[in-house]
Amino acid sequence: MVIGIVGLPFSGKSTLFQTITKAHQDGSSPGKRALQQAIIKVPDKRLEALIKIFSPQKSNYATIELIDVVGLQRGDSGGTQFTTNFLSNVKTTDALVQVVRVFENDAVPHPEGNIDPLRDISILETEFLLSDMAILETRIDRIKKQLQKNSTDEQKRELPVLEKCIQYLHDEKPLREVELTKNEFHILKSYSLLTIKPMLIVLNLDEKQLASQNGILRNIQEKKSRKNTDVVAFSGKIEMELTLLEDEETKNFMQEYGIQESALDVIVRESYSLLGLHSFFTVGEDECRAWTIRKEMSAQEAAGAIHSDFFDKFIRAEVVGYNDFIDNEGSFSKVKEKGLWRLEGKEYIVNDGDIISIRHS
Repeated sequence: MVIGIVGLPFSGKSTLFQTITKAHQDGSSPGKRALQQAIIKVPDKRLEALIKIFSPQKSNYATIELIDVVGLQRGDSGGTQFTTNFLSNVKTTDALVQVVRVFENDAVPHPEGNIDPLRDISILETEFLLSDMAILETRIDRIKKQLQKNSTDEQKRELPVLEKCIQYLHDEKPLREVELTKNEFHILKSYSLLTIKPMLIVLNLDEKQLASQNGILRNIQEKKSRKNTDVVAFSGKIEMELTLLEDEETKNFMQEYGIQESALDVIVRESYSLLGLHSFFTVGEDECRAWTIRKEMSAQEAAGAIHSDFFDKFIRAEVVGYNDFIDNEGSFSKVKEKGLWRLEGKEYIVNDGDIISIRHS
């Protein structure tokens, strides 16, 4: 999974990237930085508990690739514009995290002159809409010209889907809100459209605003939370300070400011939810590992995520739920005695946290 962090200049998006990756870099010239990327572990307390039980030779967390996407700049008209690099980098992502500035800081002037989160969200939203519109309009014109000569069945299927989507864009609605069938989504996937990507809006507060964050969050959520879009809040300054502390100090610091979860935990959890993902586990003395799959995947498809041969040669899946396993002292013998360790066929839908062993030929 690739997550792109986007935002207007001085919104704190690079601070968020540095916080999550603990890569403290010089942010004095945000407009001149190269693309920053990092592979990070997905925190999962369930996997940590399983590692303690099995003491495996190695462990593997699920991972996500995080990209700090640069390239937003002031245009000749004074407005925000995308560079070619920005568009090419953001199109490779599976989901977007838009960092929106709420904090006040006279030493760091806002590029638009004042703090207005709803306006800033709309600026990027409009640019994404225009980018997608240009792509689809060009493709629609090309197909219509080809249909006058030699049309193909593929083009005849594609055109109504594109026309349906362009209407949404003209109505200033992102494509993530469109009801699409699997076939329609497959048609659109090749265009790497921006407004079809799930969006997590992250409000960047200062320490004084944390006490009233629920009200700030509620106001934005009421106006911007829609299908495949969610809104959360964090304080970039506080989160950055947290990365410099030892574990015990971190706990005390978080309690002092009423912070329940780290920025990484929140973003990963919400991104998983927006993308319709969850995890299952394989365990043993050799290795404990978390695997990320889409919700509603079958046992056979989950087996294929482990190894492609397992999909074709799948026989059965041995399954126990994580909570059942932990409630029975992490003992396979006890869950088997109680009938909680079961054999499932290829049509079984894997649940979040399932512990699975694949039988294959």
